[in-house]
Amino acid sequence: MVSFSLAAFVALAASFVSAAVPNSPRFDLSKPSYDLFRNKPLHDDTVQQGFAFDNTNRRLFVSQRRNGATETSGDLCITQLDFSGKYLGHMHLTGFGHGVSFGAQADGSATYLWAEVDANKNGYGQRLARFKFVNGATVSKSSTTLKKYKTVAAATEHTCAVDTVNNRLVVRYNTATDGKRIAVYDLAAATRGDFSAPLVDFKQPLPKTEGKNFQGYTAYGRYLYLLWGDSYDASGGVLNSQVATVDMNTGKVVQGPVITRAGSTLKFREPEGMAIYRTAAGQVRLFMGFASGDPGDRRSNLFYKNATVS
Repeated sequence: MVSFSLAAFVALAASFVSAAVPNSPRFDLSKPSYDLFRNKPLHDDTVQQGFAFDNTNRRLFVSQRRNGATETSGDLCITQLDFSGKYLGHMHLTGFGHGVSFGAQADGSATYLWAEVDANKNGYGQRLARFKFVNGATVSKSSTTLKKYKTVAAATEHTCAVDTVNNRLVVRYNTATDGKRIAVYDLAAATRGDFSAPLVDFKQPLPKTEGKNFQGYTAYGRYLYLLWGDSYDASGGVLNSQVATVDMNTGKVVQGPVITRAGSTLKFREPEGMAIYRTAAGQVRLFMGFASGDPGDRRSNLFYKNATVS
């Protein structure tokens, strides 16, 4: 018979907290990817970091480090594009974070963004903020228009994504004792500032990345999707971008790592961001982003998968 101390039992229980995410289809990562657009300029000319869809108002937003900003300042530019990649507007954020992942939420005809804020010395946000996208505006981390949240008291860093189909806020947070973890909340409750009842909260099972950079995540229904890899410049021309699927009810990888060849012919080609979008016709798509182009003229590229399995 195996016996556990009380401390060991508490530690084991704390490693996975679950109220269970309802079942859903999952994307088949082995199936082909399709272009939304390639080589589109953003407002600033740096590498894109992440992107998000407002599924209700049919809007697309892309994050990047602001021109002239240091890598640790947390100064970001959010560009709004249409779905052909045409520039529609931008917003500047000062002292927010890295921009690897953020979310968009419709509120009537307006779009509110969820993003990391209060960049630490490494340039990553210590909290989350919710704020209205206003074309041409510059918002500082100290702005009174921000609603700030620390979803987990012990967390040192926060980023997020929005499951736009199921209206859930997906938070990736870091703790000093347990590393990167994932928590999922009802979006309406999160908007009220209520983070007391996560559907799941588990340690991220990041597959072996062999030194490759983590580049994004998103969730649809029961499943979390992870993206990592390097630019051709960093990898010596080797295509090493990979994706994986995690069952959030178990915290286990259920598909992957799978090499993704989306945009394989792009120049530079660095994987940058993931998001979920449901078309007006009802097709749900898993999007992956890539940066391309030359220094001082980086471009945005979005690709998607739409094949699912039950």
